[in-house]
Amino acid sequence: MKLVIKNMVCNRCITVVQQEFEKMNFSIVHIKLGEVITDSVISDTELKILNEKLELQGFEILDDKKTIIIEKVKNIVVGIIHGTDMINLKTNFSELIQDNMAMSYNSISSLFSSTEGITIEQYIIQQRIERAKELLVYNELSLSEISFKLGYASIQHLSTQFKKITGTTPSQFKNITEKNRKPIDYL
Repeated sequence: MKLVIKNMVCNRCITVVQQEFEKMNFSIVHIKLGEVITDSVISDTELKILNEKLELQGFEILDDKKTIIIEKVKNIVVGIIHGTDMINLKTNFSELIQDNMAMSYNSISSLFSSTEGITIEQYIIQQRIERAKELLVYNELSLSEISFKLGYASIQHLSTQFKKITGTTPSQFKNITEKNRKPIDYL
């Protein structure tokens, strides 16, 4: 049985979801961001209980086809931006999404925009900026290194998008004592 889980955005999320499955004695064959495959037979009653337990942890079992598609797109984007050491400047998100979804990118893009109220490209930019904010907070990399790591063509490109999204420049953000970051699962 394959279940799509909303809000699984990091390795810690995978661990929490896995623990909830184990508490209910469901064996997991495979688990990754947004998806659990189990060989256990789960009744409707057990599924409801599992979903309630997962919701207490901030997750949700999805059963609507459109919602599942949107969640898979988000997981692909988050996995690339937050789960890799460096984004290749030539990374073509539309091709990666299309290849992983086995649907035309135009169909996916239209569904995403109508459901989320933003384009996939805008979502990607939001995720890149959240990652840049995270890296700025760590204070281990220069802005040039962050720009390169996130696949920007230049520091100026990153700075322009950063200011457009946050209202501050990366340098101003770095100097702010209270950093108003949004968890990536609330974007």
